[in-house]
Amino acid sequence: MLGIIIWLIVGGVIGWIASMIMRTDGQQGIFLNIIVGIVGAFLGGWLGGVLGIGGGTINSGAFSLSGLLLSLVGAIVLLAIVNLFRRGRVR
Repeated sequence: MLGIIIWLIVGGVIGWIASMIMRTDGQQGIFLNIIVGIVGAFLGGWLGGVLGIGGGTINSGAFSLSGLLLSLVGAIVLLAIVNLFRRGRVR
């Protein structure tokens, strides 16, 4: 149970940081930040595997700096894809 709570908190923080970087923070609430952080961590883990970077993400329980950065990159890529479809351009 404690692992899920930490997963939600870290996912929310990663989603919030990604939304600040992509300037979408005013459009998102805490719930969307959590979703962006968690889905972005999955995307970051997949991209890391494809590119051969390795390292875990928050979804694999790897709370290392490289895992958190990989999750952040995945969340930023996710927001860029959403912006591309929503506005027709990456912000």
